[in-house]
Amino acid sequence: MRDTLRINGKRLLERLQSLGEIGALQGGGVCRLALSEEDRQGRERVIGWMRELGLQVTTDAMGNVFGLRPGQEKGPPVMTGSHIDTVRTGGLYDGNLGVLGGLEVVETLNDAGITTRRPLCVAFFTNEEGARFAPDMMGSLVYVGGMPLEEALATKGIDGEKVGDCLDAIEARGSMSVGNPEVHAFVELHIEQGPVLEESGITIGAVEKVQGISWTELTFTGTSNHAGTTPMRLRHDAGYAAMATATFVRDLVNRIGGDQVGTVGYLDIAPNLVNVVANHSRFTVDLRNTDNERLKQAEQELADFVNQLADREGIEFERRTLARFDPVPFDLAMVDRVESAAKALGHSVMRMPSGAGHDAQMLARICPTSMIFVPSADGISHNINEHTEPADLEAGVNVLLQVMLDLSE
Repeated sequence: MRDTLRINGKRLLERLQSLGEIGALQGGGVCRLALSEEDRQGRERVIGWMRELGLQVTTDAMGNVFGLRPGQEKGPPVMTGSHIDTVRTGGLYDGNLGVLGGLEVVETLNDAGITTRRPLCVAFFTNEEGARFAPDMMGSLVYVGGMPLEEALATKGIDGEKVGDCLDAIEARGSMSVGNPEVHAFVELHIEQGPVLEESGITIGAVEKVQGISWTELTFTGTSNHAGTTPMRLRHDAGYAAMATATFVRDLVNRIGGDQVGTVGYLDIAPNLVNVVANHSRFTVDLRNTDNERLKQAEQELADFVNQLADREGIEFERRTLARFDPVPFDLAMVDRVESAAKALGHSVMRMPSGAGHDAQMLARICPTSMIFVPSADGISHNINEHTEPADLEAGVNVLLQVMLDLSE
């Protein structure tokens, strides 16, 4: 019976659409920044569903939420989950699929009257995106003991608000301790957020590893002056420094090649006037690679370039690390489980790396971990047009179901 068990795709879509109503954007998509009022409402809805399904709900001091389904035996649970916070112009599936897919697994087992040997747990973690508070994957990082709770709570967001204050404002801080969890295994279902599966005509990605991530904030301080009367040789132009660095990043990643990518995603210039040389610029550089040595090479070349640029232009600069995570390989036996389950269900499958960061890379520190990817239409994510075909969503959750059943026994 377990091998033939299948989830209810219509029910899954209804929950995804229902959660997407909270923070909905015109034209589609959703904005539900971590620890915002929209996040509070999203948490309330998902926790309500957890309780309706009979899960025992607990919340830790970082606001991470866990819905436990007891098994025939006590012990560390088989955990699945992801996040429900989004970027400012997010889609319906990023993170949400992993959480609501987990709830669909639970409801499918409830309907079938199946109690697994090991307990099951569906979780969602605080501030996975890092769009408001850096670093990303903050909640799961604190959960596994990789970041002190007090440091996380004191972190200021892009709006100047502190994580701890915002947790309290939306009443999301729980009493459960962090830093020493017991988890039998963790498997996360997620949209790919890239074009590889769709271009290859493959339904399921068995994720082997997550690439390393380096986020740096750079601030240049120069001198404001008249755009028409100041000779070029006498300028201390913080705007030019920012844009020269952005151009360098693109040239750098193209030169390194392979899996190296780089992005200047945030840029602020002052006084931001057409006829004034900028005296201030602040921007971010996002570097990623599956090869940690090449990532370190990119970081070092960026640092050298900025040092030389600031000296040449006569400007001051500050550098701040927002996030730095090494590449994370997943447990080979867990990857095998995902691949085997997909094949048994008749789906095409390929092994692949993840270009995005995920909570799974943090859980990999404490237990065997793997991920399941499903295709993203046109490779688009962090965009209101993010889309995955319903058949692919259903296929991914059915693979998740079979992997969790396998692990639970």
